[in-house]
Amino acid sequence: MPTFIHLVSYTSEGIEHMNESPERLEAAREVADSVGGDLSQFFLTLGGYDAVAVGEYPDAEAAARAAITIAGEGAVRTETLRAFTEDEYRDVVDQLP
Repeated sequence: MPTFIHLVSYTSEGIEHMNESPERLEAAREVADSVGGDLSQFFLTLGGYDAVAVGEYPDAEAAARAAITIAGEGAVRTETLRAFTEDEYRDVVDQLP
């Protein structure tokens, strides 16, 4: 399945209720599962984003549905990137003209 990276920023509501964050992460995993995906990794980060999550989804539409649903809860904003594994990257490069 294609890999997607979610760059996560907490909203003021998310920060205000940070103690609920572990439960929200489990709920996000359930959302990913509901669209046929798997939110496999989560990292709390320092810098421009508060967290990074890595998931695999059947397609970009499923990843978008998950991201919109999760952000719709109000605790986070997300930016989602399509990520290519090293093998996929090598295939892309091998097919260059």
